[in-house]
Amino acid sequence: MNAAEGGDYRIGFGEDAHGLAVGRALWLGGHSVPEAPRGAIAHSDGDALLHALSDAVLSAFALGDIGIHFPPGEPETADMDSRVILRHCLGLVAQKAPTARLVNATAVVTLDAPRLGPHRDAITASCAEFLGLAPGRFGLTFKTSEGLAPDHVQVRASVLFELRR
Repeated sequence: MNAAEGGDYRIGFGEDAHGLAVGRALWLGGHSVPEAPRGAIAHSDGDALLHALSDAVLSAFALGDIGIHFPPGEPETADMDSRVILRHCLGLVAQKAPTARLVNATAVVTLDAPRLGPHRDAITASCAEFLGLAPGRFGLTFKTSEGLAPDHVQVRASVLFELRR
């Protein structure tokens, strides 16, 4: 259904950033990047990509952000797998808007090192699977900060939902 046929669409945007530290694993989109010299400093597993996608999903339906649903510092969320967070957010949308169908998502990951190109297919497939999308409906872009912010990872994500009648 398109807008001319009376379809309703929702766009969501999310952003997340974490500092990096030696001794932490780097997770992006539910995928481990084992050669990363540093990983995200976070209360959960620090998967900035899944956090940004979770916030994008929530924002499309005015459901707040992940900090509301998973308050930082709570013992039950320590080292939490971010896939749990994303599944929960998708479940909230399903409750609020049962006819909503995610049709597209995109994300930009900014990280200076390591180069993420070799992980593109695995991260794309992982995110698409979690979101229930075909891999061709999840766009993934990698950037560096050009040395401006070498000590963090940052992700911006957008999602598009269609509400079927």
